[in-house]
Amino acid sequence: MAERINKIVLAYSGGLDTSVILAWLKETYQCPVIAYAADLGQGEELKGIQEKALETGADDVVVEDLRETFVRDYVWPALRANAVYESTYLLGTSLARPLIAKGQVTVAHNTGADALSHGATGKGNDQVRFELGFMALDPHLKIIAPWRTWDFRGREDLMAYARSKGIPVPVTKEKPYSSDRNLLHISFEGGILEDTWAEPPEDMFVLSVSPEQAPDAATYVEIGFEAGNPVSVDGQTLSPAALLALLNDLGGRNGIGRVDMVENRFVGMKSRGVYETPGGTVLRVAHLAMESVTMDREVMHIRDGLVPRYAELIYNGYWFSPEREMLQGLMDTAQQGVNGEVRLKLYKGNCMVAGRKSDTGLYDPDFATFEGDEVYNQGDAEGFIRLNGLRLKIARLLAEKRSGS
Repeated sequence: MAERINKIVLAYSGGLDTSVILAWLKETYQCPVIAYAADLGQGEELKGIQEKALETGADDVVVEDLRETFVRDYVWPALRANAVYESTYLLGTSLARPLIAKGQVTVAHNTGADALSHGATGKGNDQVRFELGFMALDPHLKIIAPWRTWDFRGREDLMAYARSKGIPVPVTKEKPYSSDRNLLHISFEGGILEDTWAEPPEDMFVLSVSPEQAPDAATYVEIGFEAGNPVSVDGQTLSPAALLALLNDLGGRNGIGRVDMVENRFVGMKSRGVYETPGGTVLRVAHLAMESVTMDREVMHIRDGLVPRYAELIYNGYWFSPEREMLQGLMDTAQQGVNGEVRLKLYKGNCMVAGRKSDTGLYDPDFATFEGDEVYNQGDAEGFIRLNGLRLKIARLLAEKRSGS
C-alpha cells in the first residue's frame, strides 16, 4: 500500500524517465501531480514540454525561466571560487540540481503539495543533490524516489511501460546514452560510454565542433571582470545568461570545452562522464588570469587550498549547507579586487591568455623589472635565503655530526 500523499511536485524534463515517473506517480498514489520544469538553458529540449506533460497526465505544469538566476546565483559563485571537481569537471549538473530543488519546494508551498519527486536513479549523484536540497529547504515535505522503489529494472522496462501507456519514447537506438543540458554545459553518460576504451562518437557533441574542424584563424576575445564576476565581452556589458551563452558559442566554434573523464561518484563507484563546457572553460582560464595580476599571494594560496573541498561540497549536493555558505563568504571576500580585463586567444581546442590588465592590480613593471628600482635591494636576498635555508642547513650539520663525518 502506497503512503498517503495529497499532491506531488515532480522535477520533469520530458524525457523517458520523468515521463514514465509522471504516469507511475498518478497510478500509484492516485493524487494530483504537478510537473515542474526549470528552464536553465536546455533550448529546444523544452519545446512543447507543457503540452507533453498534460498529455502524459499532469494536473498542472509549471515552466519557470531561471536562466539568469542559474548563472548569476549558482554558476558565478562557483566561478569566483574556481571550483573544479577532481581537477577536471566544472560542475554543470551539480550546480543545476539545487536550483531545481528550490523551485520545486517553492511550487509545493504555493500549491499546497506535500511531496516532491525526481527522476534520479538509485546509483547516481543527483538523488543526493535533489534530496539534500529538499531537506535543507523544507524537511516537512515527503520525498518520492521512484527508481529506488518501483519494480522496473532498467530503460527497456520503462520503454515497455511507456508504450503501454501511450507515452512517446524519446530515447532511440541511434543515441544510446543519456544527456543533461543547461547553460553551463551538456553531459553525456551511460550506454556506449560505459566502455572507457571507446572514444565518444563525433556526432554526439552538441555545443562544440571538433578541434580538427575548428577555424584555421584564431579568435580573440576580451572579457571584463568586476569583483570576480564576468560582466562584459569585447567591451559590451551583458547579463550573466547572455554572457555565458555568447562564450558558449565562441568557445564551441573553436572546439573548446570537451572533457572525457572517469570520476568518483559520491555514492562510491566510478563513472565515466563526457562533458561539453565551452563558455565555462573560457571563463575559468580568463578568471585565473585576472586573479594572477590582482590577488595577493597568501590570500590566493589559502583560497586554492580550499577549492577542492568547496568543489566537493557542490558535487556531493551540499549547496545549501552552512559549510558551503561559509566557504563562499571567504571566496567572495578574496574576489573584491579581481577587476579588469583579460584577452584570450581561442584556437582549435586551445584557450590561451594573450593579455591582462587591471586598475586594481598588484603587478607593476617598475617593481618586477630586472633593471634598477627603489623598492627592492638585491643584497637583501642574501639574508632572506639564509633564514629560509637555516633549518635545512642545521639538519645536514646534525646528520653529519651523528655520522661522525
